[in-house]
Amino acid sequence: MASPVGSAVMNIAVLVAPVTALEFLGEDFLLTGEGPLLSVYSLQASTKKIASLNVLHNYRIHGIRPGRKHQSGDSVISSDISVWDNDEEKIIVFGGKGVRLVSFNSAGQCLKLTGPLLELQDWVLDIHWLKAQPHTLLGIALAHNALLLLEAESGNILSFYSCVESCLLYSALMIGPNWDSLVLVGGTVFNQLVLWRPTGTKPDGQSQVERRLLGHSGVIFSLCYLQKSGWLASASDDRSVRLWSMGTLGGDAGCGEETPTCLRVLYGHQARVFCVKLTPSRVFSAGEDGACLLWEWGGEGKVGCTFRGHRSGGVRALAVSEGSIGCRERWMATGGADGGVRVWRVAEEKKNSEETQAETQLDLGFKGQGCPKVVRLVGEDESNKVLVCTDQGEVCLNQGDTWDVIWQGGAEFQSYCVMEITSVQVQNSNCIVWVCAVGNLNGGVQVFLVGQPGVGVLLKAGQGKVHSVLWVKGLSGGSWSWCLLASGSEGLVYRWTIKVIEDESGLHMKEETLLPFLLPPCAKRWLTAAVTLSQRKGLYLCGDRRGSLLLYAEREKNGGGEGMDLQDQESENRQTQLGDPMSPISTLYGVHGKQGVTSVCEYQDLFYSTGRDGSVRILTVEENVLKVRRVQRACRGMEWLEKILFLGSDAPEVQGKLLNERIEKRKIDQESESVAEARFVMVGFHSVHFVIWDPHRQEKLLSVTCGGGHRSWAYKCPIHIHMDPHAHAIGHGTLVFIKHGAVMASRSLASTETNVNGHTLKEGLHGRGISCVCHLGSLTKTGELSELWEIFVTGGEDTTVGVLAINPQSGTVKVLAVLTDHISNVRALAAIRRVETNERARDDRTDTSFLSSFVFSAGGRAQLQCYRLLFRLDEQQGQPICQVTQIAGHRLDEQWERKRNRHKTVKMDPETRYMSMAVVQNGTEYVLALGCSDGAIRLFSVTESNRSVDMLWECFYHQRCVLSISTYKLEDSQGRKVLLLFSATTDGCISVWDLTAVLNSKAGVSWQGPSAPFFSIPVHQSGVNTLVLSPQREMGQMEENIISLASGGDDGQLSLLSIKIDQKEQENGGMSLQLLSHLSVPLAHSSPLTGLCLLSPTLLVSTSPDQRLCLWSVNGDVLRPLKVLFSHTADAAGLWAWFGVGQEGGAWVIVCGQGLQLFQLTERETDEPNETVNRRAKEEQRKKVIFSHRVSRT
Repeated sequence: MASPVGSAVMNIAVLVAPVTALEFLGEDFLLTGEGPLLSVYSLQASTKKIASLNVLHNYRIHGIRPGRKHQSGDSVISSDISVWDNDEEKIIVFGGKGVRLVSFNSAGQCLKLTGPLLELQDWVLDIHWLKAQPHTLLGIALAHNALLLLEAESGNILSFYSCVESCLLYSALMIGPNWDSLVLVGGTVFNQLVLWRPTGTKPDGQSQVERRLLGHSGVIFSLCYLQKSGWLASASDDRSVRLWSMGTLGGDAGCGEETPTCLRVLYGHQARVFCVKLTPSRVFSAGEDGACLLWEWGGEGKVGCTFRGHRSGGVRALAVSEGSIGCRERWMATGGADGGVRVWRVAEEKKNSEETQAETQLDLGFKGQGCPKVVRLVGEDESNKVLVCTDQGEVCLNQGDTWDVIWQGGAEFQSYCVMEITSVQVQNSNCIVWVCAVGNLNGGVQVFLVGQPGVGVLLKAGQGKVHSVLWVKGLSGGSWSWCLLASGSEGLVYRWTIKVIEDESGLHMKEETLLPFLLPPCAKRWLTAAVTLSQRKGLYLCGDRRGSLLLYAEREKNGGGEGMDLQDQESENRQTQLGDPMSPISTLYGVHGKQGVTSVCEYQDLFYSTGRDGSVRILTVEENVLKVRRVQRACRGMEWLEKILFLGSDAPEVQGKLLNERIEKRKIDQESESVAEARFVMVGFHSVHFVIWDPHRQEKLLSVTCGGGHRSWAYKCPIHIHMDPHAHAIGHGTLVFIKHGAVMASRSLASTETNVNGHTLKEGLHGRGISCVCHLGSLTKTGELSELWEIFVTGGEDTTVGVLAINPQSGTVKVLAVLTDHISNVRALAAIRRVETNERARDDRTDTSFLSSFVFSAGGRAQLQCYRLLFRLDEQQGQPICQVTQIAGHRLDEQWERKRNRHKTVKMDPETRYMSMAVVQNGTEYVLALGCSDGAIRLFSVTESNRSVDMLWECFYHQRCVLSISTYKLEDSQGRKVLLLFSATTDGCISVWDLTAVLNSKAGVSWQGPSAPFFSIPVHQSGVNTLVLSPQREMGQMEENIISLASGGDDGQLSLLSIKIDQKEQENGGMSLQLLSHLSVPLAHSSPLTGLCLLSPTLLVSTSPDQRLCLWSVNGDVLRPLKVLFSHTADAAGLWAWFGVGQEGGAWVIVCGQGLQLFQLTERETDEPNETVNRRAKEEQRKKVIFSHRVSRT
């Protein structure tokens, strides 16, 4: 679509917006409202979306009311509904001032519009079904405290009543079986609840308030009434939920009790409460803090369970199913501001308070001698037993309610000991036995079988203290075996291979001594973690207490061992013991800080390490050298990480075993590097809590109050993790720990039931708004365009950077990665295509199934991050996978701290924000230009080879906030490179800088940039929010450089400048600009223009918080609109536009703000099928509903 015409059509391809309405259809379907889209999800065997339809056009859905109840509940529909088709359900959808009737066919699983869009004169707060045959009658509650009786199909008004108090309502609820006995409960702006009936009217047609409930100190957002108990629940801006005893409402009972009472005030939310629901035995509430609370009826209204499944922004919708007869469970669903939908299966009755941490901690009643010091879990699945080592040298095993001493050491094991266990397969047998190793102060290490303590061996690890013992699985003699590592004095790590052999006399243990490791010199010189590299024979990755990661290589043994006699073997063993210890071949010194490394593991040829610096490091080994690929940090305050648990289809990892327990062997392809990274959760301590944190969803899966990290612990993953390998399932396990000399458990080890079983129907994005978006490219199968994935990077106010893949055909949005390195909001993104240098990827520009890009993110606290992203389509699943490599990071305050004589300089403002960014490639380096809130323009150089970011230049010429930055790079006729920088500030001026010298400077750090721009022009009356450039070459003027510069400002003006660039032919060079034309539209948008993109020199796309997406055409000296489309993305902050690939072609536009929306721009076909024309006409059918304030009776 090179030259669009007035017949251009923009279609909505994908929408991600806050979910503002939820409703269940029985126990099988869930209805969701996202923007104007009504979607249906199946909750049967496989949860998936089965239908979606644009219902309300420019209105956002706020309520969904099915026409009948599928359960034996409180029905408000008359019996004549039974004449409906059993497979078809009538549904009323409303939001804003729009109301529409749709139908859902459960057999065909499709949605259909059955009436026009009714547009009222007032906002609709609630709709009540009154009659279905012969015409559908609806009771409608309006925002100005009025009621309306409406015929849904025709839109005819049959009756209208208003209250004498015509105040604004924030919420409303209608109760009653028919129109004459309706009761309206309204939450006013005066923090009151008022009840009135349309039948209690005066001659002037206005009803009096019959009940008034006081108590809330904020407006009321949600109401719910339970007829069986006569209770009314209200959720308010004051962070509380109130329960009122109202008695029977509606019908002959009228407005219920004369003096309603407040039964309970429930405080538990940390922010506003948006939704409340009542069931016969539960109270559910959800709010802005992102939590859904389940309240207990008794016990002073305590929180029984907390459901968290959404990112920042809160929960905007809540629904609870009615439950089916004979079923003790019901569905509960939440919709978030992040666009996600989560459902849980909640038990009807709670047998015990398993979710209340203070009540669930069980004392296992340890009765051995001494104080327990180390605790471990022995066994698999349901047969878990607790093993404890005491300071008296005893090892005790928990057998039901009793504790048995299975091993007792001598005096040398008293007062101090370390213990570790593992499961070992008996050679030439399928039997699995558990082996325990205990170390003492004198270098002794006792190894024995847990089931047969008499079978064991005493090993010697030097003369000093044994700091730690570790079990590592590796290859020995061509077969897998367990290696025991004991960290002794003077940095020596002693090693033995341990084998369990069975013969006629029983089980025996055999050990073989290996060469020890030598740790680098440091104050805390002992080993804390180790793993063998399954893909690289003879390599060990270790972590020490100093925080260093060490790579060791096993020395090859000389052949001829088979012919040695017993004396020769003993002599060789003595030489091995006395041989020189092995030093590391690669070291990352202190990479995890001074608090030490806590775990290392391997997964799919990648290596993961955790430490007490609150971070997980993803590493690779290239030519026997350790390299950090990426750093993943936990939530704020969670500095003590212990290990990670992997998610996915590999059951051993899902159960929480580290990858050194894997026994399969995979073939290595040295020429290709692994693209996919594993999903994992972090296990550690946050203050006094044991926490399991999901970095992908940014949520806590489990939190147990245990006292903090200075204790021994063991975690048992839930048994059903095989069937449900998702993050939320891992949080249903059991923690065993030592506290105040007692062995405690967060819940019973025998417990296999959970009251909560959650599913993610739709994954959410940023919850607090998306500040910027950047399109990286497209992925398709080689030679096929049927599966097209568009790749994006987004930056949000929640301080994260998201990597997304969107399939426009199916509407699927897949979150590939979440980057959490920023400490403040992300305001700017820039990307540049990267060409691979290896042999396999020389033609990666033509390989549509592979994509590589450099991505730069910048934002608050003057922070800059650089990443390398690699994308590839999974050949088996056909879905994109992503690899993230962190190149470098930079902060201005950290740079200032490293300066010499910094006390003589003025410290930079810590609140400085990077507002805009542009990137230019200069050979092997990347030059970044950033506009800053402190009035400076800064230039940085990023080098991939040494992973460094250096500031080249800064200039405070503007003395005001620089809102937008753009660069233009070109070559003149003589091959000389020219780099221009365009900057725009809050005074409406656009300046042009000549930065050509930076491209030719070999010593970039010492480069002195210009002190002022060489060209400046006032364009806008106030701040310029966006700048875009596009090259333009006219016929017959190929040697003249003419560019199009488009800008949008706070004044709502759209400007387009045509500029000619002339390079002066002088000794000192220089640059001059000539303004050829200046086109502007003063009121292009009714609010600040925040997003602008040039598809071509003659085609522009703009957006604004006024939620309009405008397509503009440049024809000579005229800038005219081609198409205007309503965008459902509120607070639009930016957009990106590009020409697509594939059969559909056309152009694509994505808008970001409070959500994300993808549009496709195509040519309108002249001969469209009649079916398509009729469908569009029906979807666009609207009807204005006008009513007067006079009373009319049916």
